[in-house]
Amino acid sequence: MREQPTDPATTDTDAREASRTDTDAQVIVVGAGPAGSSAAYHLARAGVDVILLEKARFPREKVCGDGLTPRAVHQLIRMGVDITAPGWTRSRGMCWVAGKHRVHIEWPALGRYPDFGLSRSRHDFDDILARHAVAAGARLYSGWKAERPLTDRAGRVTGVAASSDSPDVPEPVDFRAPVVIAADGASARLALALGLERDPRRQIATAARRYYRSPERSREEYLELWADLRFPDGGPYLPGYGWIFPMGDGRVNVGLGALPHRRHGKADLRATLDQWLARTPQEWGLREENAEGPVRSAALPLGFNRHPLYARGLLLVGDSGGMVSPWNGEGIAQAMEAGEVAAETAALALAHAQGPRREQVLRGYPVEMNRRWGRYYRLGNTAADLVFSRSGFQPVLNRYVMGSPFLLDLLARLLTDLTDKPSRDVADHVLNTAFRLVPAPGPSRRRGAGRGGAPARKR
Repeated sequence: MREQPTDPATTDTDAREASRTDTDAQVIVVGAGPAGSSAAYHLARAGVDVILLEKARFPREKVCGDGLTPRAVHQLIRMGVDITAPGWTRSRGMCWVAGKHRVHIEWPALGRYPDFGLSRSRHDFDDILARHAVAAGARLYSGWKAERPLTDRAGRVTGVAASSDSPDVPEPVDFRAPVVIAADGASARLALALGLERDPRRQIATAARRYYRSPERSREEYLELWADLRFPDGGPYLPGYGWIFPMGDGRVNVGLGALPHRRHGKADLRATLDQWLARTPQEWGLREENAEGPVRSAALPLGFNRHPLYARGLLLVGDSGGMVSPWNGEGIAQAMEAGEVAAETAALALAHAQGPRREQVLRGYPVEMNRRWGRYYRLGNTAADLVFSRSGFQPVLNRYVMGSPFLLDLLARLLTDLTDKPSRDVADHVLNTAFRLVPAPGPSRRRGAGRGGAPARKR
């Protein structure tokens, strides 16, 4: 156990020092996004010696809507992040737009979660979380890219080889730990090195976003979602939705996310975005002359699209494990929650000596993640396949739903996974009962789960 540092900046290790500092730890976390920083924070708080590797240097850009649901806010509170500080913009709920209908849905008042959401640019959101992990005692190595896992003769992961962006360290450096947490994003470099392939049956959505200067919309109290977008040139409804999220600083985050259409394939998101914004009011300012930066896009791996979530000393969290919600494309809340669960699992495992008992604890991680989201994601994957990928949200947001406060509240809780358990609330009872009726996904063992699979390079 190490004494926690008093100055967070002192533990962001310089590249020139890495070759002569201790690169061994109890846990190595690869990737300092929401999943990785959450894992590193909770590990450090538990007294675990943890190294956090990040290939970029903060602050840095990430493609995201920047909107945080109450479930994500809950995770920020659990990390002790000061969400009352300047830069955080609160939201009261969602505003759904479909055709001529515009309805506002308040975030539900639940016992487990706050009744508000937040917005914060990923440009500094990830930096805040990483620094919070450092303040708790994690050792952050910025500018270090994990190239491959290191394994022993039995094929068990014993660390990672990482390269620095500094010319002073031309050769990869070995970072060693008995447990590695892969938070390396949708590329899933470490998982692929162990033969953990993506499940081809699972959908992958695509998102694109851009910032616009819009004082008119920047301080709105609701996260606005448009469900009536179409393919360019009057095609079918887009299997997804558009968003306008207030940033509180004179800007809005505008973007859209979509699944591939069953018949028409992938939409040209840039053309769809331009077509949509052209019909927004001129006074909103969502025009080219008010844009900040280019349109950026990213893939969204949905609904546990990679299995198993643990194999041979490697735990997958966030996009690496395909944890983006198939219901709404949200990923930050899930990433942070998975990071906390992975941290708790690793800390408990390290209380045991290397051997069967430690391995048993580590194998409990995918079991716990399946318990939390297995049924919810299974139902969401089915909805994505049968409904969203054909007609988007239009069949869901029909005039009957839009005209019913109860159904709208039910839909909001369903899309954002916001329910109390147990609860006497009727909406909670309906949803919790529905999820219990969904058959639980069985344990999945794919190539690479045991000693088989593509072997990583041994060092």
